[in-house]
Amino acid sequence: QLGESGGGFVPPGGSLRLSCAASGFTFEVVALNWVRRTPGKGPEWVAGISAGDISEYLHSVKGRFTISRDNAKNTLYLEMRSLQTDDTAVYYCATDLRAWVSPRTDFTYWGQGTQVTVSS
Repeated sequence: QLGESGGGFVPPGGSLRLSCAASGFTFEVVALNWVRRTPGKGPEWVAGISAGDISEYLHSVKGRFTISRDNAKNTLYLEMRSLQTDDTAVYYCATDLRAWVSPRTDFTYWGQGTQVTVSS
């Protein structure tokens, strides 16, 4: 199971930290990802972190977003800074239980999502 939290409404330039609590699998051996969806657009892979703590990012969020994991707490994070209106979306954590990051959107396991709205 995956459960996201931390979404909200922020002005452009603001910051948010998303969390994803995981259970039901061996957290530390699995790569985890953040994927976002907006109405009228297909899902978009945002960031991923491997079992070995190697992170990868969508080009448009690199330098603004930071993905991290706390294996002791079975929790994934996404620190988002300098948020832009284009970042408005429902953010999901997702995995296919592999150890490496694969920038795609057809994962097997998904959380319920958390809404992030960036607007003045």
